[in-house]
Amino acid sequence: PKPGSDGELRQEPRRRHPHHDDPLSEITMALATRPIPAAQASGPPIAAHLPVILRHRAVLALDLGTITGWAIRFPDGAVTSGTMRFTPSRFEGGGMRYLRFRHWLGDVSRLAGSVERIVFEEVRAHAGTDAAHAYGGFLAHLAAWCEEQSLAYEGVPVATIKRFATGKGNADKAAMIAAMRARGFVPSDDNEADAIALLLWATEPDGGRA
Repeated sequence: PKPGSDGELRQEPRRRHPHHDDPLSEITMALATRPIPAAQASGPPIAAHLPVILRHRAVLALDLGTITGWAIRFPDGAVTSGTMRFTPSRFEGGGMRYLRFRHWLGDVSRLAGSVERIVFEEVRAHAGTDAAHAYGGFLAHLAAWCEEQSLAYEGVPVATIKRFATGKGNADKAAMIAAMRARGFVPSDDNEADAIALLLWATEPDGGRA
């Protein structure tokens, strides 16, 4: 895809939030730029020591959908997050969103210095048929891409993430955003907040499996 189109990465030097209309252009995750300062990311760099098993691997958390929330923790502990929009244009087929998604996964892994584990929000109930179909498509492409790359991937139930973040398995969107802000992050919407919460669940000692 050409610069500025859906599915590209770029760095926004003075933005607190990445620009969500140009997904693959939102951040440059080169090794030389880490840890990412707060002015360029939604969350602050995390200075706490990582568990031994995580010191040499990056972890990516995804809230799958046409607007995908994402959060990544680098081996040095720095965290950044955002949302990626994979909406096809009016002149494109529906499959283009999945092609862009796979391309983006490859870019993230390469620019992050190799992602070695992916966790995603496992959704069992959807708002409608279209949402269910879109989620199933993203999940299928994610699973296939991870298998091709020999990467570990794991689905985490929605209630598990919400309970970890707020203490309630049925917390609403506002509660999830508030919980992540209380942790020092500035999510732009519930998709990003869910991804951050999932990342913390996956990497913190009191969360899930590190």
